[in-house]
Amino acid sequence: MYREYFGLEELPFSIAPDPHYLYMSHMYKEALAHLMYGVSSEGGFVLLTGEVGTGKTTVCRCLLEQLPEDVDVAFVLNPKITVEELLATICDELSIYYPEGTSSIKEFVDRINGYLLDAYAKGRKTILIIEEAQNLTDDLLEQVRLLTNLETNQCKLLQIIMIGQPELRERLARPELRQLCQRITARYHLGPLSKKEIGSYVGHRLKVAGAKRKLFPGSVMGRIYRFSRGIPRLINVICDRALLGAYVEGKDSVDKSTLIKAAHEVLGEAGSVRSLFFARWFSAGLALILIGTLVALAYNYRQRLFVPEKSGDSLAAVKTPEPVKIDTLQELDEKLIIQSEKLALQTLFKQWGIDYEETRKGSACRQAAAHGLQCMGKLVSFDSLIKLNRPVVLKLLDDRGQEFHAILVALEENIGTLKVGNEIRKVDIKEVERRWLGDYTLLWRPPPKYYGDIYPGYKGLVVKWLDEKLSIIMGSEPRSGKNLVYDKLLLEQVKSFQFDRGLSPDGVVGPQTIININDSVDGGDPMLKPKKG
Repeated sequence: MYREYFGLEELPFSIAPDPHYLYMSHMYKEALAHLMYGVSSEGGFVLLTGEVGTGKTTVCRCLLEQLPEDVDVAFVLNPKITVEELLATICDELSIYYPEGTSSIKEFVDRINGYLLDAYAKGRKTILIIEEAQNLTDDLLEQVRLLTNLETNQCKLLQIIMIGQPELRERLARPELRQLCQRITARYHLGPLSKKEIGSYVGHRLKVAGAKRKLFPGSVMGRIYRFSRGIPRLINVICDRALLGAYVEGKDSVDKSTLIKAAHEVLGEAGSVRSLFFARWFSAGLALILIGTLVALAYNYRQRLFVPEKSGDSLAAVKTPEPVKIDTLQELDEKLIIQSEKLALQTLFKQWGIDYEETRKGSACRQAAAHGLQCMGKLVSFDSLIKLNRPVVLKLLDDRGQEFHAILVALEENIGTLKVGNEIRKVDIKEVERRWLGDYTLLWRPPPKYYGDIYPGYKGLVVKWLDEKLSIIMGSEPRSGKNLVYDKLLLEQVKSFQFDRGLSPDGVVGPQTIININDSVDGGDPMLKPKKG
């Protein structure tokens, strides 16, 4: 929308991992150098970690552009798979033939080993890149380690790069994974940008996009840093929304008021829960005092409102409809708290027609995946969570400072129906928000062959699904072909849909966009509020 208005050749703040937009700060140069060193070494593991949105994937794409032509690369984008599926994926990526229906680990490994020996004889090198590696199970990590045993007398045949979030480092530090950890030849952790780097980062992206003048004055850089905490992805989304706001308002550049408004809109979508956490605690004391006062006032008002009429009154008795009883979450029974998480997850899965079995921590998402569902993993604000219109398990805090879990199963006006253990409570949704600690479990239904956010340029069944659903929504004819590409036409349709639904119109099809598409077309998933019409 704003590209032509500001004379830009491209959208400067897309969150797609385009290596041409990589701002080569000292940190990114170090990260790239570590990856290059690891690739050129004689086998082992290379580890790149960082918080969500710090640019790990972009650095990896930049590495790929610098690899020599005699290097073959296998990508694993979705590590939530079995050992057999991992090995099959590696074979598929490297075009290694295996008979249909193969399920033998030995069969897969033998074929991979044969390929690697042949590649080595031809002077070629093979690299395996695993993204979101923090999701690898212990069995998968052990299998990945065993792949590095494929070697000649001189060198390892397979170089492995693992990219993941900070918890990956913590997992690899565990004693039972020391064999794998000792094989890491290069590692680097990406952090957020510093306050001084924000101006250069924004300026670099604008320059690459063809900007001929300054669109963000220096006076707003400090605010960009405070809102984004230096995380590049948040910077991109905030700046993109700010340029859209400046365009709508007819401004030549982004001023403070436009940036603040854009940041508030983005944080509602991107979920700066952590930045609000301390503010919640600061206001908790005042909130508790207000709760006590309001409860007392409400009780007195209720007593006056429902005084029984005396016999003989001249006025006819007027029947007042019974108001909804508003419960509180101030203090809960200890037994209720202990069982609250298990019972909440059982209720959540039952909403989707699934029997939940408690096994170990983190098993909920694995059970969901076995039934074709996914867990929402990104931080979001409470308002955004409610807008997703799905039953959700929330971690809350009572007046005694005890944490417990409850599932929000319905919402009518400002009253939420919460199930705490086996108890049903009608609670003001503002109280729920006030007590929420930011953790949640929400299930959603992904499209076929979905392995992560869908970006322009992608193709395959997931893009065919996207085209078909948007065609239904917009009343147009779907395009034919199994290998459709996410092109400019489809991009405009996605952005239009996102804008209509109050989402960030960035063209990236992630969980929030998919959930909204499902609601618009199918409507068969469990909801907090029933679908209108």
